[in-house]
Amino acid sequence: MESDRPQLEFPPLTILYCDEYLVAVDKPAGLLVHRSDATPGDEPVLLRLLRDQIGRFLFPVHRLDRPTSGVIVYALDSKTAAGMNKLFSRRQVLKTYRAIVRGWMGDDGVIDLPLRERFNEEWETYEQASRSLQPARTRFRTLARFEVPWPTGQFETSRYSMIEARPETGRWHQIRRHLNRVAHPIIGDHRHGDHRHNRKFAHEWNIQRMLLVAERLEFAHPHTQVALTITAPLGPDFHHALQLLQKGQA
Repeated sequence: MESDRPQLEFPPLTILYCDEYLVAVDKPAGLLVHRSDATPGDEPVLLRLLRDQIGRFLFPVHRLDRPTSGVIVYALDSKTAAGMNKLFSRRQVLKTYRAIVRGWMGDDGVIDLPLRERFNEEWETYEQASRSLQPARTRFRTLARFEVPWPTGQFETSRYSMIEARPETGRWHQIRRHLNRVAHPIIGDHRHGDHRHNRKFAHEWNIQRMLLVAERLEFAHPHTQVALTITAPLGPDFHHALQLLQKGQA
């Protein structure tokens, strides 16, 4: 279960792309994509908000974690949904994310670490978990590095990186878990992150959200085959964090 679940009211969703087959929106951080058995009945969910906003039935083809913002696309009919599902399953959708992480990452590289399925996390034995590992690959590129005068542990300063991440597989919380596994957790990730640094951003700068944005989706339209690139803005919270990191550098 996610621990970062603020009770928010959401304005009308920003539509990033729409035609007779597809609609893509900028999902706000903190908004659930769809309802589950554990979702309170009065909690807003993206699927219903968007359905009510455009007055169309929606077919989910992928999802984003609750604390992640950015591009999410829905099909408007079952045939288009089948086409989009085929693109995702064949890894013919290029997904690009932007994140701010703890520490200075290398210039670029690939995190190639198998991951377990979601529902095995809590109860599997080590032997069972080893059998349930699935291949998982995430490419990354470092866009900027920062150092701020916040003492952390034995260090007099704290270092951070802004990175671009491109998951080549689609495992549960893949980017978040991969970055945690290589000791560069995403700031604001309350499940897989570093709580000391999360608290610093929250207490010093009032940045409460996870700094991960699904920035871009690229794929061939399932009907026209025209190449589509759908981009979401980083958003005010992400830009605010960048400005503060730049100003606060040691």
